[in-house]
Amino acid sequence: MLISLFQMQPVSGDIAENLMKIARAAEAASDMGADLLVTPELSTSGYALGELFDEIAETRDGALIDALADIAETFDLAICAGFPEREGDAVYNSAVLMRPDGSREFYRKGHLYGDAERAAFTPGNDIPHVFDLCGMKTSMLICYDVEFPEYVRSVALAGAELVLVPTALPAGVISRRVADAVVPTRAFENGVFIVYSDLCGSENSAEYCGRSVIVGPDGDELARAGAREALLVAEVEPSAYDECREQNPYLAERRSELYRL
Repeated sequence: MLISLFQMQPVSGDIAENLMKIARAAEAASDMGADLLVTPELSTSGYALGELFDEIAETRDGALIDALADIAETFDLAICAGFPEREGDAVYNSAVLMRPDGSREFYRKGHLYGDAERAAFTPGNDIPHVFDLCGMKTSMLICYDVEFPEYVRSVALAGAELVLVPTALPAGVISRRVADAVVPTRAFENGVFIVYSDLCGSENSAEYCGRSVIVGPDGDELARAGAREALLVAEVEPSAYDECREQNPYLAERRSELYRL
């Protein structure tokens, strides 16, 4: 499976322009033979919007999702993208996985980060599910979720081989440790691939870290971005890491009866 990752500078509050940027990245990724394009958290809208999310949030059957479906079909690849989702009076920080045939998966961010997110969004309460994508068992988390080890472990125990993580990691020394140390550790300790796609540049008062990465089950980087917009591509082959999993059988040998969680 050939995976692409788009690290992007968002156009704040401009869904049409962000969709155009995603479409251009999808075309380039498709030309390289990619099966999947992963874009950042709230890539369709921008992240630093505050109360504006309440105005622009769309339902799962809205025009934004239809537009992503058209892009996926046109360029014959799956697309993972973040979007502000409305259901009734609630607004969620959500991600969609759109396949070229129009079938789709959704996830709502479970762990909201900081006062601004908690003011804008309702936390998702659904357990992340595992679904099939190009023959690989796949799950989605969003940004802060991946920093909770038990959350990633839960999807690995459910059979996930690939975890997609759209993110909006802020700039800073501590944040960089998440991208550079925490994410590879999560991949290694669970024996999974992680695709961690960040925003970059600045938006209103927000500054983003960049440092997007595709990591293998051995914790090694398959592709890494810097601070600017980038399109990364990496080949993902689960069987190539069988020896790593045999040497480190954490999932099989965990003794859950010893843990107080």
